[in-house]
This record gives sequence, structure tokens and C-alpha cells, in this order.
Amino acid sequence: MRFQSFLIKYGEIGIKGKNRYLFEDALMRQIRFALRDVEGTFKVSKAQGRIYVDWEGDYDYDEAIECLQRVFGIVGICPVIHVEDKGFEELKKEVVSYMDRMYPDKKITFKVESRRGKKSYPKRSMEINCDLGEAILNAFPEIRVDVHKPDVLLNIEVRDEIYIYSEIIPGPGGMPVGTNGKAMLLLSGGIDSPVAGYMVSKRGVGLEATYFHAPPYTSERAKQKVIDLAKLVSRYSGPIKLHVVNFTDIQLYIYDKCPHDELTIIMRRYMMRIAEHFARENDCLGLITGESIGQVASQTMQSLAATNDVCTMPVYRPLIGFDKQEIVEVSEKIDTYETSILPFEDCCTIFVAKHPVTKPNIGKIRKSEERLSEKIDELMKEAIETTEVIVVK
Repeated sequence: MRFQSFLIKYGEIGIKGKNRYLFEDALMRQIRFALRDVEGTFKVSKAQGRIYVDWEGDYDYDEAIECLQRVFGIVGICPVIHVEDKGFEELKKEVVSYMDRMYPDKKITFKVESRRGKKSYPKRSMEINCDLGEAILNAFPEIRVDVHKPDVLLNIEVRDEIYIYSEIIPGPGGMPVGTNGKAMLLLSGGIDSPVAGYMVSKRGVGLEATYFHAPPYTSERAKQKVIDLAKLVSRYSGPIKLHVVNFTDIQLYIYDKCPHDELTIIMRRYMMRIAEHFARENDCLGLITGESIGQVASQTMQSLAATNDVCTMPVYRPLIGFDKQEIVEVSEKIDTYETSILPFEDCCTIFVAKHPVTKPNIGKIRKSEERLSEKIDELMKEAIETTEVIVVK
């Protein structure tokens, strides 16, 4: 069956007040952006609390659905047929034809549910339900009515035209990207950080990202892996400005001057400082990390407190209470898992201590960082000035 229109259902947007139109407009922009590469001509419009995508001519239905399923803010995608209001008898014929084409196997139960947006329509919703239900039963005697748990919920929306649909394809939910500001993601080549970026973006937050590269200890393939992960996340979040920081000299200096059991924490603290610099420079409202309590030595409560100590911006950790399997399941859902497990080391794993401290004392960490005072500011300045910026989309 060929559909030329989709009715887009949204969730949380519907409970917004007088500024709901801002969220609807943002959702429409995201829909247009998501469909930009799908072959065919389409129009996105809204009317009476509904958003519609209408296609002209041929288009790739499966590709369109796949793209719409990555737009945050959409909870349901309804392929609809719309017919002109030529009287109720014609509507009966259209509905019977729809049921026949959509459900070749007639051993199903159904319920008709109508909404009369056009109040001048001569029949009330209950009458429409009963009369269309009767027409379907007369046409297909093997079909049965079930008003409680039907196999098919046939929706009829009476507006200037009449919309008919019975399928609701799930969307990702959440809020349209950009309606809640922007944040800086610390993106590594692991499983966790892409998932963290996806989850915060789902709440309407636009993303930028910072990646710490350590050549020659990390390869160009490790860098490409992170770019590929950013591309996968950008399918949901929209374009991501990726800051690739050469972190080698800072890491070697820390390695040379600081106690080795504190290496991970101190390196992490300098990563947060640099990421915060770019966040402020690019009007971000916080940092995002993929940390989960207790997952590794640098993610104990004490370690997280030591990391937070250098940040003046909020740090958002959407995975904080997740276990690893829960994170893996989300990474598989968004197709980042297979890329994340490619065997290219990142700078965190290259310089990890054999016996890292798990309960760092913040005062002691600050004392250790005093050993870096001679050159660290210069190295930080050089790392920031030589950062490569890649727009990923």
C-alpha cells in the first residue's frame, strides 16, 4: 500500500503551554533536516496540534521511516491516507478499501476511533465509529470487533480532509534537539561516551565534542574511529563540532612529574579543564561524560569528586547508575557498539597506571599538580591552539 503522508505524533511537547509552538517548530526543523537526503519532494506542516509530512511523487518509504525514527521528539509515525470529504457513503468505501488492502488476512479484531476536528461535520464521533464499524463488518464477516484489546485500531480524523491510519511506528521520544541548549561531550573511542551523548541529546540538548588524541601512542585509525562514532551519534543529534586535542605532551609531562597511581585522575582533570575551555568558547552550558559509578578506578565516588573539583560548569553523567550491560544494549540500539569495540587504543588506556588510586584525596591530588607548574600552562595553551576542529554530520 502506498502512503503519501505521515502524521507525526509527539509526546512531551503536547503538555507545553503558550510556548508549545517553539517546540513544534524545532521538531519540524529537525524532521526537514533528517529527511534532506531522502529522494523525493516533501513538505512538513502543522495544523490543529498535528504535524504532517506530505510527499509528492515517488520516494523511498523505508528510508523515510528510518530517518524519522532518529528524530528526537517523535513518539509515533503514522502512515496515513487522506481522502476528500465527498460524503459519508464515499468515506465508507474508502475505509473498507483501506482495511482490505492493509489486512489481507481478515482473521483480526478491530475498533474504530474517530476524532472530529471539523465540528461542522454532520456526524458525531460516536456515530462515525458505529457506522464505519458496521460497514467493515458487512464487507468482511470474518472480522470481529474488540473495543478493549483490538488487533487493529482504525483511526479516522475528520478535518478539511479525512485522514485514515491504523499503524503507529514507534519514534525515539525525547525532545527536539536544540530546545535545551548545547553541551560539550568528552568523546572517547569506548562504548560509554557515545551512549552518553545520545541520551543527553534525546533531552533536546545539542552536542559538541572533545576528543583527546595522543600520537604516536594512538594511531590515526583510533582518531578515525572516534570520528566514525561522532557520525553515528550525529544521525540523532545533528551536526557535531568535534575538537581533536593533541594531548601527548601533557600526558608525558604528567607521567614524568606525578605519582603513577594518580596518573589517571590528574590526566582526567586536565581533560576536563580543556573541554571546559572549548565549552565556554562555544556557548555550551555543561560537560557530558560517559562515567558510571564504580565501573573503573577513575569512576569511584571519590574519583568523580576529584574530577569535578576542577570544573566550574555542570557535568552531566547520564549513565551514572547504569551497569555495563545496560550501556551495551543502548549502544547496540544506536549502532555504535561494533565501532566502539574496534581494537584501537585511546589515550586513557595507553597511559593507565598498573595500580591506580581508587579513593584519591583531593588535597593530595592538588599537591601533586603543583609539580607541573613550570610548564603545564604553556602545554595547555599549545594544546588548545593546535586543536583540530572537524564538523561531523
